[in-house]
Amino acid sequence: MRPIDPPQAPPSRDPLPGVDPVLGEVLAAYGLPAGRAHVERAPSGLIQQTWLVTLDPDAASRRLVVQRMHPIFGPEVLDDIDVVTAHLAAAGLATPRPLRTPDGRLSVADGDARCWRVLSYVDGVTFDRAPRPAAAEAAGRLVARFHRAVADLDHQFRFVRAGVHDTAAHLARLEAVLGAAPLADADQARLAPLAQEILAEAGRLPPLGALPRRITHGDLKLSNVVFADASASEARALIDLDTLGRLSLAYELGDAWRSWCNPLGEDVEDARFDLEVFAAGVAGYARGAHSLLAREEAEALVPGVITVCVELAARFCVDAFEDRYFGWDPARFPSRREHNRVRATGQLGLARSVLAARSAAETVVRREFLSRIPPPIHP
Repeated sequence: MRPIDPPQAPPSRDPLPGVDPVLGEVLAAYGLPAGRAHVERAPSGLIQQTWLVTLDPDAASRRLVVQRMHPIFGPEVLDDIDVVTAHLAAAGLATPRPLRTPDGRLSVADGDARCWRVLSYVDGVTFDRAPRPAAAEAAGRLVARFHRAVADLDHQFRFVRAGVHDTAAHLARLEAVLGAAPLADADQARLAPLAQEILAEAGRLPPLGALPRRITHGDLKLSNVVFADASASEARALIDLDTLGRLSLAYELGDAWRSWCNPLGEDVEDARFDLEVFAAGVAGYARGAHSLLAREEAEALVPGVITVCVELAARFCVDAFEDRYFGWDPARFPSRREHNRVRATGQLGLARSVLAARSAAETVVRREFLSRIPPPIHP
């Protein structure tokens, strides 16, 4: 199969008339009748190149998701997704499922050895930010159902992301770049104090303790939650499952609530923590989780939000120094370095906003979780 980038000369034969030749070859490899398919580029998706394909628009045929996978993901990630989504489907949860080719493969490779995959499509709407607290409540209920559904799954993941939520390693890297050769004077004057503030805040992080590592989604930003409709009152499914793995719930839910409860997003310096959205998300999760969480997991939830904020601030600040990893928006910022400085500042501010609301947030957790969990029995 031919790669989609860079642009190339038109092929001598279009294998499926009316369909982009590369996508046509992908669909043909899956044995899909795409001769009349309608293809549109997905409006989001920063990692995978994604297209939505309707095989027969007039017949309201099923819709599919076709993706050219980023090189950071090997084909083995699809083995994990296949196992987990089969388990979710058996438990009655809506979920995208990877399709197999007629000879049983979960992916096909192009001329650049890049993997392509086809997934079933889950109908609904997504939001980048919570349109109302009720959306966080619905999302929380769905995430809890997901965690309960996979709690009894015994699976050894084939694809494991290195260093995921290794907070100590991210902070050590920030210390290292801060102590390295200085940047230009103007950049150094803006970044060095910020790095020092992040490291100082890290020194005050509440301990998370030794927590069980559960099967988790790994990237619960709100745009990975599919809602039934624009009312956001019912969450239907979790998507973008490449980050499946094992984490503590302090990190899993800490990252979710860091994202859901920041109404201003990651691209501003003045981020703030919305306690009302947090309370709704916690209530939804608690109602869906039932007795899933142990006491120590519930007690670590608010510290988890703070920890993830500081960790992400450190990661953004490292890239502000190194100027090479995260994407950036040239329409809004003069450089990657400046965009990541703003992001790091915003996440540090968000951590402080959570700290300021910590007592109220922990009251929410006690009300929704700890009152339902019996105290430990000491001999």
